[in-house]
Amino acid sequence: MATLLSVNVGMPKDVSWQGRTVHTGVWKVPVQGPRMVRRLNIDGDGQGDLEGHGGEYRAVLVYQLDSYRYWRKQLERDDLRFGHFGENFTVDGLADDEVCIGDRYRMGEAEFEVTQPRVTCYRVGMRLGVPAMASLLVAHHRPGFYLRVIEEGRVQAGDEIIRTRTGPGELSVAEIDALLYLPGRDPAKIRTARSIPALSPGWRRSFDELAEAADQAEAADQAEAPARPDKGSARWPGFRPLRVARVVSETPTVSSIHLEPTDRRPLPEARPGQYLAIRITDGPQPAPVRSYSLSSAPGRGDSGTADSGTGDLGAGDPGTDSYRISVKREPHGLVSTYLHTEVRPGTLLDVASPRGDFVLAEGTDPVVLLSAGIGVTPVLAMLYRLASGPHPAPVWWIHTARNPEQHAFADEARRLLDRLPEAHQHIFYTAPPDGTGAGRRTPVTYGHLTPEALAALGIPADADVYLCGPESFMTDLGKALGDLGFPSDRIHTELFGARAPLNPGIAAAAAAAVRPHQPPGPPGSGPLVTFTRSGISAPWSAVYNSLLELAEACDIPTRWSCRTGVCHTCVTPLVSGEVDYTTPPLEP
Repeated sequence: MATLLSVNVGMPKDVSWQGRTVHTGVWKVPVQGPRMVRRLNIDGDGQGDLEGHGGEYRAVLVYQLDSYRYWRKQLERDDLRFGHFGENFTVDGLADDEVCIGDRYRMGEAEFEVTQPRVTCYRVGMRLGVPAMASLLVAHHRPGFYLRVIEEGRVQAGDEIIRTRTGPGELSVAEIDALLYLPGRDPAKIRTARSIPALSPGWRRSFDELAEAADQAEAADQAEAPARPDKGSARWPGFRPLRVARVVSETPTVSSIHLEPTDRRPLPEARPGQYLAIRITDGPQPAPVRSYSLSSAPGRGDSGTADSGTGDLGAGDPGTDSYRISVKREPHGLVSTYLHTEVRPGTLLDVASPRGDFVLAEGTDPVVLLSAGIGVTPVLAMLYRLASGPHPAPVWWIHTARNPEQHAFADEARRLLDRLPEAHQHIFYTAPPDGTGAGRRTPVTYGHLTPEALAALGIPADADVYLCGPESFMTDLGKALGDLGFPSDRIHTELFGARAPLNPGIAAAAAAAVRPHQPPGPPGSGPLVTFTRSGISAPWSAVYNSLLELAEACDIPTRWSCRTGVCHTCVTPLVSGEVDYTTPPLEP
């Protein structure tokens, strides 16, 4: 017979950790007597990070006496007391390999439903003083699990635990935990997991993404592997010199730089929307690195432009062995100023191969390309791909610029749109009219692209939207699209620079934005590490245990959750070479 041994509660508090402050509710202590369990919580209990913990599907965390005995032996610890693993209910019985998602149990006056395994979170490692604990819980198949409250009521230590229903699918907590976090996934079990009604929405989304990624990989292998034997998938390791073929002024502040190989090796075809990382080697050291989106047809960089003299886009179509980036000169931009003032035809630039996941998806649905300022570059590459088809569904081209003088690629975009069977173009100038627009073929709206103006355009809600521009522009327009009913998975965004940090539980003051910089202390003696999005290069130092720690020392925005290689939040593709780990990930 399963028994509730202890009810443990604790309110969130601030805890000092690695020079930062973490707001966490992982410290739980046993309480005596009955406690009321409500839909979202137990009376007297709380969670510090409601993004990763708490809520209807994670109201109560359960851990087992048998697992306490196991970890006392494994960790050689005799100080582990009930609540130490952050659980609300310590139970005798209900092993992770026996309890299934969707099982229901009655304890005292309340009834509960099993919804998901424990979240892989670094804070359990904080609590135990074992940084790798999140990884160990998964690797040893002892995660514990969350309960949803079906019927509120009072519970207390000593209550008998009675199973009232068996979950459909018969996937145990340990099985479904391994299915998400460990290699060797069974597609049939993923299908079963996605069909279990009791599974929490977050875990169901994760399995949906796994299934979608597997389908896309299979489709890509079938469609592309035989079609492009020499180009399209191969990347070169690190940086490679490319020669500047020509430089074209697009506006007073934007120039396009056309790059070609220095040898006969073909350039891999980029996907529309990807970017190049450029390293400047004849400037200050460590060499600065910046990322610039490709602004032409994928794998082709000699696009016809307004001043190219071709007069016709077909005659000026780009060649297959060059890239084009388009760079806006920023007032205090070290690299953009160099590219505008020092680069000439024949200049060699260190370039990394195309990368980035802001790419045009294959399909025949309507497409909206929505940009502001220099954010036009990746969506212009997407427009090239759509115009080469042509795309059978409507394409919406919506762009915001300050005025005609600052409107890059206006004629080029218009010629591409003329190729499409159904194209809609809307241009917004934020500066007032100056009387120079007479004879302009494209209608212009003066003023900012507000949510109201966006709604008035009548964009179909089944379109895929690609949104690129300043952060405030994307935030405002992304919210406006959501308010108009666009599903989040239909809104794709590209942010120039590093992505926003994801550091769960870190107090806001500690996570305040600081401009990335060189790490403190003497420089390391190891190989040069370059964070391309943040433009920081620093020699590796043995004082750091991981690239993540080096990035944090440079105040580069980081994204992580478990910090032990389980949750995939900080996963980074390995393009070439080898890596070593202080704590090996569960899925290399």
